[in-house]
Amino acid sequence: MTTFLWVIVVLVSISLLGFLYRLVIGPTTPDRVIALDAIGVGLITLIGLISILFDTEFFLEVILLLAILSFIGTVAFSKFTEKGVIIQRDRNS
Repeated sequence: MTTFLWVIVVLVSISLLGFLYRLVIGPTTPDRVIALDAIGVGLITLIGLISILFDTEFFLEVILLLAILSFIGTVAFSKFTEKGVIIQRDRNS
């Protein structure tokens, strides 16, 4: 079972390299946003697998933090892509 999990860790790491390539080279901004979101999911998966392999619950808090940051980053990039600004301020009020 341990060997299987280590093989999965290696495969997820290779997929993270592919996502990193798409993040840097991606032809359009939406491709980069999707790659960044996929990197977040891949990191969560990788840390979850490491938590299982080392038989510890310490990394679960790190997973929660990464999930929150990944979600906020995806929403911010999507809003920036759609409207051009992330936070709109109405100075007339």
